Amino acid sequence: MKNKVVLILFSAAFLLSACKKTESEKVDTKAENKSPEKFTIDSLKVNDSVKINDKLSVNYASKVLVFPTLKDKALLDSIYYDKTGITDYSKQGLQNFLNKDKAEFVSSVKEDSKEWISDIQNPQTWEAGSFMKLISQNDDFLQIEYLHTSYQGGAHGNYSFDTRVFDLKNNKKLDLKDITTMPKTRLEELLMKNIDKLPSGTTDSDGPVKNSDMLLVDVIPANKDFYFDEKNLYFHYSPYEIAAFAAGDIVIPVSWKELDRTINPEFKKRMKIN
Repeated sequence: MKNKVVLILFSAAFLLSACKKTESEKVDTKAENKSPEKFTIDSLKVNDSVKINDKLSVNYASKVLVFPTLKDKALLDSIYYDKTGITDYSKQGLQNFLNKDKAEFVSSVKEDSKEWISDIQNPQTWEAGSFMKLISQNDDFLQIEYLHTSYQGGAHGNYSFDTRVFDLKNNKKLDLKDITTMPKTRLEELLMKNIDKLPSGTTDSDGPVKNSDMLLVDVIPANKDFYFDEKNLYFHYSPYEIAAFAAGDIVIPVSWKELDRTINPEFKKRMKIN
């Protein structure tokens, strides 16, 4: 009788353990089958003017893209490379950074202008601007254009572009060597050959002006400011980088066909380049 009781208790314990294990496996399976968090993009803007005196005002403007689902710190550091000192990449953290950056810009103009502000003859508005623009987000490649603008007196303001591509699959900024192994000199030849394919829109009294007529360089380097689509790899140049300021920014395309046999196999597969 005693042995029967022990056997019954052992059997009950075994069944209970088996049930718990089954429940645990169900939970684990459910966790494994959970869909990945959907990639989302948000943004925030700041645009504020402050009057220093009757002759000088300052304007601060910024647009920042926000990526709530991105968590990799090194990747976020690279995305917000121009936001020196930022550590909190949440929407509120970015808002706090912009508010601080705006206050520091206004304060610096007030301090720096003390000695010469009385010499200003006509009312001026000094400006500082930074703007992030989404180019595309496909095949786990995030492409962003950065525009920086400024005016602190003189004949005209200045502006420059940076373009960056981020590999969300591998959490890194994409380099040109990740796309093509084409020799530097050959790529430079293609850039010079294609310089006029996308007109900058510059005109004079005779009409449209070719990009090639405004060049300041004999060789167009393949810079770090590139992006791409299903047809071409594009190189983006800021004013004065390769041409006169009047030319504005210039974009030069190089087709995938022109880069044939030099395209990285993994990149070619992800972009479905034939």
